[in-house]
Amino acid sequence: MKLHGKHANSLADRDRITTLRTHHAFWHKADKRSITKIRGQGRCVVSPLISMAYYMGMDFGTSGARLTVIEDDGSTVFETKRAYAHAEQDWSSAWERLLWELLDSVPEKIRSEVVSVAFDGTSATSILVNQVDGKVLAPVKLYNEAQAEQAVQAVKAIAPASHTTSASTSTLCKLMAWHLEEVWQQAESHGMKPCLMHQADWLASLLHGSRSVSDWNNALKLGFDPETEAYPEWLNNQAFSHLLPSTVLAPGSPVAPLTAAAALRSGLPGSINGSSQPGCLVCAGTTDSIAAFVAAGVTEAGQAVTSLGSTLAIKMLSQTRVDDATYGVYSHRLGNSWLVGGASNTGGAVLRKFFADSELHSLTQKMDLSCPTGLDYYPLVKPGERFPINDPGLRPRLEPRPADNVVFLQGVLESMARIEGEAYKLLVQLGASPAVTEVLTAGGGAVNEMWTQLRAGAIGVPVSAAKHGDASYGAALLARQGWRSHCSAQTKKES
Repeated sequence: MKLHGKHANSLADRDRITTLRTHHAFWHKADKRSITKIRGQGRCVVSPLISMAYYMGMDFGTSGARLTVIEDDGSTVFETKRAYAHAEQDWSSAWERLLWELLDSVPEKIRSEVVSVAFDGTSATSILVNQVDGKVLAPVKLYNEAQAEQAVQAVKAIAPASHTTSASTSTLCKLMAWHLEEVWQQAESHGMKPCLMHQADWLASLLHGSRSVSDWNNALKLGFDPETEAYPEWLNNQAFSHLLPSTVLAPGSPVAPLTAAAALRSGLPGSINGSSQPGCLVCAGTTDSIAAFVAAGVTEAGQAVTSLGSTLAIKMLSQTRVDDATYGVYSHRLGNSWLVGGASNTGGAVLRKFFADSELHSLTQKMDLSCPTGLDYYPLVKPGERFPINDPGLRPRLEPRPADNVVFLQGVLESMARIEGEAYKLLVQLGASPAVTEVLTAGGGAVNEMWTQLRAGAIGVPVSAAKHGDASYGAALLARQGWRSHCSAQTKKES
């Protein structure tokens, strides 16, 4: 046993903690559908209220769900994941089934010491439920489901010009579609109390029981203004405004403890009668992309995260809010800062069109970065770009193609790096501040050292791989933040 003094790596957190733990590690045998890992368990003093604490984050993404448990110093003690079944017809039932499966997979010893949990879900995935009993009243509308033109035009008629909610996939367009189809009106006529929930809200409600709570990030595409922390008047005046979540909290804010039924079903700690210890506390969550950003450990304005997936998505922490519908740029509030982001259609999908993963690795090792190719490409899979160039008709530019695949790949990577650099410059031109100081990288491309060097040269700042990139890890950090907030409030109350 060793005594360690560590500084917790968490957004807006400056607490010093002391951790006493026994170091050991072992692999937990996983079935074919899960990858499970357990690392250093132990004792962690966080507050006078508890002697040991673990924090749980749950990510329900586009293809599956992941659970991560961390201890107070941020180290991972357990993680597991499950894939969604193919061709899901009943998404809410699938999510609920996976929720309990994931919780059941956590070793009982760890589960019994989890003091807080937070969820993230896909942005704008919307559910209409009966607030009284939680019954789902209509098929779930997923994050990428564009709504009919009638609903989109109805939203544009009430929202400010070029507002985030005007996108056909926004939460508000989905609510408007239900409104025009008279779904909620029919439910009310049958004595129900319909309400709108986001995916993360709904999953959390299965544990804490409240169906009227959301967070700043999920509620943005519904029309919530995180700057004023309120719904705008134009939204409050609508016939369906009573369906909106009545409480919208900062991500990581304490919401409520587990219900007795949820504690019994999950094996997570329940409340103790007559005690200030609430049992496991459920905290406000966020969207999957923002949870991944939080996981990267960005804490200072000017730091940024590039996600190198099928597309190239960039987000930077800014002191100022930036919204520009022309380029698809908008800002989420994160603490007292703004998370400004945009996405280019270049990215990994282009690379996969021409090269297998094994080829990418071998070819990049042969590149000579001291000899730029001079190839002026704009790598796209199909016509159309929005950021950093707004041109729906922009055609892919991948000619001339050298006979040598090494040179061709280098030219593609150089061009992608150039586009990334132009994207960060545009964010600053649009008002993000200060200028980018550092870029952390998430996604498969983060491990490509040659690409990293090209990107650092094009952006003009240090570029490195993020230590953590899983959204579930970011959700666990939010759970830790919520527990500490609760402990601080409890200490003040008792003093």
